[in-house]
Amino acid sequence: MNVKGITPILNVTSLQESFEWFEKLGWKKHWDFGDPPTFGAVVSGNIEIFLCQDCQGARGGPMPQQPWDNQAGSTWMSWWLDTTAEVDAVYELALKLGIPAPWPPTDMPWGVHECHIRHPDGHTFRVGANIDCE
Repeated sequence: MNVKGITPILNVTSLQESFEWFEKLGWKKHWDFGDPPTFGAVVSGNIEIFLCQDCQGARGGPMPQQPWDNQAGSTWMSWWLDTTAEVDAVYELALKLGIPAPWPPTDMPWGVHECHIRHPDGHTFRVGANIDCE
């Protein structure tokens, strides 16, 4: 097997609201499908995430008490950026927009500077950059 790519699929409550949420963070709506649309995608550069309204996958439950705590049924994924300054900027933007950002930018022992932000449906995004690449 030689996998050529991978596209995560997130279960969302509202396709339109999810498009708007991602666009606030700099992603672009790529396409949608259905009448009314219930499936679509957002892109950032050549990275694509599928969004599926009330279907494939699961959504997270209530926000956990600890910022590092996983949520049953939610999806976690890492978004890789070029610099630690970009990670800091995403975190500050999330705070400005009122997006839950329970883990501030932190230099982790495995050589990654990362923060966590959460989608309204409980999905967690680890936004990071390699420390040794700067």
